[in-house]
Amino acid sequence: MSPTRQDAWSQDEDLLLAEVVLRHIREGGTQLQAFEEVGKQLSRTAAACGFRWNSFVRKQYKSGIELAKKQRKELKKQAVSSTAHQTSTTAETPTEVQSQPANQAGDSINYSAVIHFLNDLQKKAEETVKAEDEKKQAFEKIKELEKKTYYLAAENERLTKNLRAIEEDYRSLMEIMERARKMVVLQDEDRQKKVKFQMDKNGNLERVEK
Repeated sequence: MSPTRQDAWSQDEDLLLAEVVLRHIREGGTQLQAFEEVGKQLSRTAAACGFRWNSFVRKQYKSGIELAKKQRKELKKQAVSSTAHQTSTTAETPTEVQSQPANQAGDSINYSAVIHFLNDLQKKAEETVKAEDEKKQAFEKIKELEKKTYYLAAENERLTKNLRAIEEDYRSLMEIMERARKMVVLQDEDRQKKVKFQMDKNGNLERVEK
């Protein structure tokens, strides 16, 4: 008996798990039977298969589960109609005649529809992974831009405060200069008031301080 595996699941193992579970759903089996079947093939426990299905794989195959349930209903209808037909006629081997068409129909539904469906899901899964990577990169870029925005807002607030301080200093300086100018004008006016003129001997006016 091979040891129980506990390593990470691969994409092929996820596909096998999905195929077996969908087949059991479609054929009216239980998920536990599907987990046990997959566990034997992959050397994993049924509990590990069930946990992998419920935590990750099932979310990727929601539409596949719906399709399998519809196919299960169709198979039940076919089985009921086939049973009704067999009861209305006499046959030597009714069980054998009934099982063959159902198995053939089931096989055609199983392999043609499911394989095509799984291929489509694989493509969608790859596109989803790519979209998730792009989304992650976009989020990182948004966070980086938000950090820059916060930094620029703080820098703008700091510069605004500096500008206000400079404007206040400028107004104070202008007030000081205005007061100094007025003082100079008053001194000039006082000085002019103390000045008088007189005529010299040549007839020229000369300024005389009082």
